[in-house]
Amino acid sequence: MSQKRKLFEEVGDSAPRVQPEGGMIDRGRGGARGAIRVWLMVIFALVMAMIVVGGLTRLTESGLSITEWKPLTGAIPPLNEADWEAEFALYQQIPQFEILNNQMSLQEFKGIYWWEWGHRQLGRVIGLVWALGFFGFLVARKIPKGWTPRLLGLGALGGLQGAIGWWMVASGLGAEMISVASYRLAIHLGLAFIILGFTAWYIFALKRPERDLMQARRGREAKLFSMGTGLMHFAFLQILLGALVAGIDAGRSYTDWPLMAGGFFPPQPFDLQPVWRNFFEDPGLVQFMHRMAGYLLFVFGIITWLRARKSANPDTRFRFNAVMAVMLLQVILGIATVLYMAQLHIAITHQIGAVVLWVLILRARFGAQYPKAHSIRGTLK
Repeated sequence: MSQKRKLFEEVGDSAPRVQPEGGMIDRGRGGARGAIRVWLMVIFALVMAMIVVGGLTRLTESGLSITEWKPLTGAIPPLNEADWEAEFALYQQIPQFEILNNQMSLQEFKGIYWWEWGHRQLGRVIGLVWALGFFGFLVARKIPKGWTPRLLGLGALGGLQGAIGWWMVASGLGAEMISVASYRLAIHLGLAFIILGFTAWYIFALKRPERDLMQARRGREAKLFSMGTGLMHFAFLQILLGALVAGIDAGRSYTDWPLMAGGFFPPQPFDLQPVWRNFFEDPGLVQFMHRMAGYLLFVFGIITWLRARKSANPDTRFRFNAVMAVMLLQVILGIATVLYMAQLHIAITHQIGAVVLWVLILRARFGAQYPKAHSIRGTLK
């Protein structure tokens, strides 16, 4: 016989209550974010080393010392004197040796060979580290949801970079060329910075859970993010112009500052025909463009920094302060590079400065897009 219910008795008192669970956004998609981030940090360090070694290879004029592209067997350097003689004989057939280095000895050739071999070897190491990491995480099913295309894209860009590297080298092997084509060098360096940029951005994103990023984006500083994007593009243009300068040794052509050969504009900047060649091959005009772009970038950097100072977020302000500090240092290094005729140690420091500035701009831009939570007093939570 059923019992009567009390008037105010709650229905289902005996049923256990299910407590709501947090972190539903990340459920099933977390993956091994920390481990993947460490793996990307290794790739980032290797790519940065690749850029530095590439710059030294260019400054020591070693880029054409290996005249063949052997992606696999090329990893093995000459092992005996006969192998060295064979490599040297190949180098002696290209215009750089005939026009510029016809007095070079075998021992001197070994010096430039090792720079280029080391540069290519680093590329192989990067490819191997990427492949082992990517396929390892893929097989273990540890890649967070939505991240597989991004990480696969990094590998694709790396493969493309290898092909462009050989396309660049091939431009200097014939037609009386004593160095690689400057515009191909610019494309090669530009893609390296793109790879570095994507890698850095992914490292920033993987540091925080997906739910934190989604919440942070609600407080994004849209105007500052937009200005950071403009600063990023402007800096990339300046990097490409710097590559053009390096490609034709334009940094050693005019060594006075702030003028060029005593004037604002370099003398006879449009002598080459057709006219468009001057923007890639005339040392005076190329260096002038790099200087002017540097000034404009610095001015825009100041404007962005002043805007960032108004941010209520202390972390965002700190990030843009770092950008401004390194940008000022980079301007000083650029002037020193000109005044000291692009001496090896100054020029490579200037290139390293470009890498640091590039990453700091991306970091500041990320901070504006995903600002960290902070208390009313301004301290980070």
